[in-house]
Amino acid sequence: MTPTRQIALWAWTTVLLGSLLWPLASAGELLLRDMSVVDHPALSLNALGFGDLPSRNAPQDGVLALLNFLPVSWLVRGMLLGAGFAGAWGAMQLGPSKFLAVTVAIYNPLVVERLLQGHWSLVMAVWLLPLVVALRKHPRWQVVAIWAASLTPTGAVVAGVTGVASSKRKCFTTLFSFLSWLPWLIPALLATPTSGGALTFAIRAETFAGTLGTALGLGGIWNAGAVPASRDAGFAVVGILLFVILLAGFKNCPWVLGLLAVVGMVGAVGPWLLPNLFTWTIAYVPGAALFRDSQKLLMFAVPAYVCLAAGVKHPLSWVATGLALLQIPDAPREVAVMRPSSAHVESVKALAELADDRDTLIIGSTSLATREDGIPVVDPRTKALSVVESGELRVDGIITDAPSQRWTDAMQAWSAGDLERLEQLGIGVVINGDDVIETNAPPQRGWKFYLGVGLTILWMALPLGLLFRRKAKQ
Repeated sequence: MTPTRQIALWAWTTVLLGSLLWPLASAGELLLRDMSVVDHPALSLNALGFGDLPSRNAPQDGVLALLNFLPVSWLVRGMLLGAGFAGAWGAMQLGPSKFLAVTVAIYNPLVVERLLQGHWSLVMAVWLLPLVVALRKHPRWQVVAIWAASLTPTGAVVAGVTGVASSKRKCFTTLFSFLSWLPWLIPALLATPTSGGALTFAIRAETFAGTLGTALGLGGIWNAGAVPASRDAGFAVVGILLFVILLAGFKNCPWVLGLLAVVGMVGAVGPWLLPNLFTWTIAYVPGAALFRDSQKLLMFAVPAYVCLAAGVKHPLSWVATGLALLQIPDAPREVAVMRPSSAHVESVKALAELADDRDTLIIGSTSLATREDGIPVVDPRTKALSVVESGELRVDGIITDAPSQRWTDAMQAWSAGDLERLEQLGIGVVINGDDVIETNAPPQRGWKFYLGVGLTILWMALPLGLLFRRKAKQ
């Protein structure tokens, strides 16, 4: 590849990433729907995966809490940007149609809808998947890519499975992937599972595309509020046309990645094809609840799509590049809602100083707050403090996830005015509107806390282990 072409390719990558991440250049904390990234998160049982709710954000929250001496929201910005460039480099290695491969890898409906839902670490994982495949002949570097994608359980599973499927040293990759799972796997095994509401989070058909067509275009997030307006206007159909053209590159796609794509696609449309079987699977098969948000299963198709894209020949590849952009033409405008906010910073900081790492019960809180523009967001207090969370989920008036037992007990004690019982439950601070009540309960520092810290540090140290292993061999 000529230097001019290489410069143009990296410039195109920068344009694509800039079009999706430009709002993050503003100062402030990252608050949008499920994304609540405060600059100084609390190192708590919740952050370490051993809190009152399932460990859906381990090791992510624990890592950010351990690094809270840094401005964490800016760290997250850097991680997203780094993952995007790394994934683009991986896409460039997979075949001759590099511009199309980079476009499909970076700028697709799965990425855009997850950004709008606030799933930043999931987007990181999606972007890193082409890198995992590109490094399949270099196992030591490949497992580092898998590690970087494993900030959340979903990313860990998808990157691990993709890595093992494509790796030259499957045993080594399997072992490393398993170690990267431990920060969320061990808490999950020790916790009571919640698996209701499977169909609530099912993939959602977008206008004119139908459920299957939406899945083929990598769209269909369950929350209509996180869908770009263009998708509701019918542009999702363009994704089907793009998929048809991508099939022209089938010779460039390893069969194992094609198989993963088929499995992921079938699983994603499972709630539509076989709703009763899907509901039963989520409820009773261990670990299946990780994918009750069934659009996440489309992540398994991303490596195949990028390989297909890299194999499409010119001039068809330029047509496909145009279609990739046309299926979400308004993405740069839609992501404006990602603009950081500083509205809650000072009040949350004051509460965190008052709580001083003690478990906090917030009366009347649903774990959600509302931004200035009316968009709901995970209450930043649940990240900056060690909060006793309910975790209750109601859909159409029906409880799909019951509240945690500790929260229920705490609310009963509060209603009865029993501060001694609150202290027994380990709650040191109660916030009721503008009133703050304190008990003598100290910060929770039992064996689960230290196990969580240890597992999180283990995860952070995994790449260093590879370095020491290499030196030992030398």
